[in-house]
Amino acid sequence: MKNISIAVCGIDTEVGKSVVTGLLAEFLRARGDSAITQKPVQTGCSGKPEDILLHRRLMATSWNDYDERGLTCSYCLPFPGSPHLAAELAGRQIEPSEINRASEALAADHDYLLIEGAGGLLVPLREDLLQLDYFHQCGYPIILVTMPRLGSINHTLLSLEAIKKRGVRLLGLVYNLYGDNPLEIVRDSRQVMERAVRTYGFSCPILLLPDYTESRSLNWQPVLDGLG
Repeated sequence: MKNISIAVCGIDTEVGKSVVTGLLAEFLRARGDSAITQKPVQTGCSGKPEDILLHRRLMATSWNDYDERGLTCSYCLPFPGSPHLAAELAGRQIEPSEINRASEALAADHDYLLIEGAGGLLVPLREDLLQLDYFHQCGYPIILVTMPRLGSINHTLLSLEAIKKRGVRLLGLVYNLYGDNPLEIVRDSRQVMERAVRTYGFSCPILLLPDYTESRSLNWQPVLDGLG
């Protein structure tokens, strides 16, 4: 077992983290590696966590024993808000040690564990812990997902700055082209983000993600090469 863990994060909510997580897991499985996905905190959740179900559909697998045991989603919280608030409203508090135990159990049985974050990088998991700081403490390298919608340049550059400041390893920037965005913004945002990656000193690839229905043959190897 390779036992490699990677965090898949986004510049904001609804930027395609779940799609990237599922497609990368499918790519790994197709080449012969065992891979499992995890969404430690899912808010707006009733019943089975939707993001895990999407991962399984993209991986062409079904709900499994790890999912049933709650290892792939430690906190399924009803209120659709920031993790710390959703947990508070549910009368709970997110415990990093509980997430760690689940992650360790999943990683022990697989070559790759892909951990999807909740919302943007700096959302609070609890009042004293930001999500990016949690991933940093765990030593996870990060894949950052962005897109060309209005406001994404600001969010992307702020995310890159936060990653750089903490010394977190960035494996790749995924530029999600899904949606009906003006071509002028698509082109300009890509150029600005490419410059920013270089300016912040990252040597990671920038991967263009078309509509996920057309992304089955996408080559993720340049991103994985950053693992060394």
